[in-house]
Amino acid sequence: MGNAIGIDIGGTKIAGGVVDDDGRILAAARTPTPASDPDAIIEAVVGMVRELDTGDISSVGVAAPGFFDADRSTVYYSPNIAWRNEPLRDRLAERLPDKAVVIENDANAAGWAEFRYGAGRAERSMVMVTIGTGVGGAIVLDDRLLTGGFGTGAELGHMRLIPDGLPCGCGARGCVEQYCSGSALLRLANEAADAGGDGAALARAREAAGGVLNGHHVSALLEAGDPGALRCLTGLGNHLGEALASFSAILDPTVFVIGGGVAQAGDLLLDPVREAFLSHLPARGFHPEPSFSIAELVNDAGVIGAGDLARRATIAG
Repeated sequence: MGNAIGIDIGGTKIAGGVVDDDGRILAAARTPTPASDPDAIIEAVVGMVRELDTGDISSVGVAAPGFFDADRSTVYYSPNIAWRNEPLRDRLAERLPDKAVVIENDANAAGWAEFRYGAGRAERSMVMVTIGTGVGGAIVLDDRLLTGGFGTGAELGHMRLIPDGLPCGCGARGCVEQYCSGSALLRLANEAADAGGDGAALARAREAAGGVLNGHHVSALLEAGDPGALRCLTGLGNHLGEALASFSAILDPTVFVIGGGVAQAGDLLLDPVREAFLSHLPARGFHPEPSFSIAELVNDAGVIGAGDLARRATIAG
């Protein structure tokens, strides 16, 4: 089908690459994101495409954070970039008249990459949950990426998990994101450090770091088998397993793929997720159960997914 260019616009950096039919990145580039200046973002993306273009590339895919419209032309809103009703696709297409431009939500693009080339490549239906600062999601059912009637589907982090629970940045309370994200893990770790007992090592790490715990401190203690850090991760995993059981009842995927920084804990996370999932799964034992995998493509997923979506859209259209 030929190579495509994939661009992944993040809150702090823009990454790009030439992506081939097998999902390999043949050439790569990156630059800081001018997040407060939409015009500068356009210039940065156009410059990156021109830098990566080998002369025989006809399609460009752009993955970006935010809420998109149904036809994937406008970014309604992005939490960390100054886009409000931004006509991103048309602005890029105007500057790149010899390219077919496709844009997609970054979590959807990363999920598509895992479905095509990563942990979900042997399946037809997959749900990916990305556990970073927040919780993102992507849903592929019968080989099709689900984006919803208005284009804002698959916001899995904002399903209500705990009635009248913790307030969320989306305006609701008790969202999955407040209990299953990297931010949630840090909150649990700080609570454990405050309580003493098995949180003593977390308290010492926090004190040594000048009073601020971060993900690296918690990861190091998890690798060392610290009981307080493991208890916090288990608590997160229990909440995530409960949420996935609800997703399974509605979407019935054959595999759940877990990505993001917290997923690097591997089975330390998946074990409590599986246990909680099975305890909350409706009609357990009377139907097949999905498998669970850790995402494989990590930081390259957005670039790979955006490139592949652009290539496929060009062929289909």
